[in-house]
Amino acid sequence: MLCYEDEGSWSLSFSGAGFLGLYHVGVTRCLSERAPHLLQGARRFYGSSSGALNAVSIIAGKSVDFCCSHLLGMVKHVEQLSLGIFHPAFAPIEHIRQQLQDSLPSNIHILASQRLGISLTHWPDGHNIIVTSFTTREEVIQALVCSLYFPFYCGTIPPEFRGERYIDGALSNNLPFADCPSIITVSPFHGTVDICPQSTSASMHELNAFNASFQISTKNFFLGFTSLIPPSPEVVADHCRQGYLDALRFLERRGLTKEPVLWMLVSKEPPAPADGSQNAGHDRGQEGGLSLDWAVPNVLVKDVCDFEQLSPELEAALKKACVRDPSTWARFCRSGLGRALTYLLLPCTLPFEYIYFRSRRLAAWLPDVPADLWWMQGMLQSVALEVYSRSKDQLLRLVRQRRDWDTRPPVASPGNRSPSCPQSRTHTVLGSALRLGP
Repeated sequence: MLCYEDEGSWSLSFSGAGFLGLYHVGVTRCLSERAPHLLQGARRFYGSSSGALNAVSIIAGKSVDFCCSHLLGMVKHVEQLSLGIFHPAFAPIEHIRQQLQDSLPSNIHILASQRLGISLTHWPDGHNIIVTSFTTREEVIQALVCSLYFPFYCGTIPPEFRGERYIDGALSNNLPFADCPSIITVSPFHGTVDICPQSTSASMHELNAFNASFQISTKNFFLGFTSLIPPSPEVVADHCRQGYLDALRFLERRGLTKEPVLWMLVSKEPPAPADGSQNAGHDRGQEGGLSLDWAVPNVLVKDVCDFEQLSPELEAALKKACVRDPSTWARFCRSGLGRALTYLLLPCTLPFEYIYFRSRRLAAWLPDVPADLWWMQGMLQSVALEVYSRSKDQLLRLVRQRRDWDTRPPVASPGNRSPSCPQSRTHTVLGSALRLGP
C-alpha cells in the first residue's frame, strides 16, 4: 500500500472521457483542496484524450474557473447547434486547437517535459506510445490534438506529430499504467479504478479493453453515450461535482483527510467509535501507518443539498459556466417556439450552413494540403502493395497445390486396373479368345 509520503514516488493517470472530462476537473479540485501534496509531489501526470487536457492544465497551473468555462463552453456550443454533433459547424479539433494556442503559456514545453505523459495511438498499426519529452510549445499542442482525435468523429485525416500520424490515445491505452501500484488512476466510468463512481449495479462482469476495466452495466453504457453526445451543461456540471465527491471518498478511505466529511453529509454527524479509539471506524489492517476505512459512504450529487459548503470556488465556477446568453434573441432560440422554427427552416438553412462551414474548413486546411495529400498517396500505395502481395501469395499457393496434384503418380486399385497395364492386357486377350471359341 502506497503511503504517499516520499515525494515523487507516485503519479496520477487520467483516462479518456470525452465530454465527461469535467469529472477530472472535480477530482483535481478536491485533491488540491483536501490533499494538495498529492498534486505537488506527484512525479508525473499521465492522460489520454480529455484526460491529457486535464493533466496539462494541472502543469500549466490553470484555475478551476478557466477549466470549467472552456469545457462547458463546448457543451453549450453543441447545445446551440440544431443537429448537435452532426451539424457542419461542429469542429471540436479546431476549437480545442485554438483554445490551446490562446491559453497555454510560452514555456509549457519546459514545464511539461518529464512531467506530462500523453498517450497516442499510431496510425494505422494501432501501436501505443506515451510522449513525455517536448522541444517546442507547438509539439505539446500537436500531441494533445493527436490524443484527442477520434477517427471519423473529428475528421477523416489523422493529425501529424513528429512526421507520423496519430489518433486518440484512448483507443490503445485509455488509462496509462493502470496496473502500476504507484499510480493513482482516475476515470468517470464505473470499474476498479482508484477514483471512479461507485457502482450500485449487481453485475460482477467487467470488460477489459484499451488497457482499462469497465463494469458491464447500463450506467456505463449511458456514460459512454454521454461522452460523445453531451447532455445539458447542468448534467455535465453534476459529473464534475461527482468527481469531487469520489475523490473525497478516495482520500477518506485511505485516511488522508482529518475529518469524515462524507459521513457528516449523510448523517449530519461522524460515525461513533465502537471501542472508544479514534480509528475505530477504520479497518484493523494498517500498512505503513496508513489506516483504511472501507465503510466510507458513497455520496451522490443528489445527496448534497448545498455543494457550496464543500467547495465554494468549484460551485461558483460551475454556476458561472452554466449561465446562458441572456440576450432576447438567444432566449427566443432556446424557447420551444424558437426550436420548432429552427427545425422547420432547417431544409432551407442547412445547405447554406454546410457550404459556409465547409468552405471555412477547406480554407483552414489549405496550408496542410500538400502534406496530407502526400500521406494519402503513401497510404494508398501501401494498401495497394499489401493487396497485391496477399493476392500474389494466394495465387502462387493455388498454383503450387495444382502442380503437386498433377505430378502425383496414379494409384491403381487391384480390382480396377488400367488397360495400359501389361497384366490387364493379357487378361483382355485371353477373354477375347475364349469368347470366339474354335
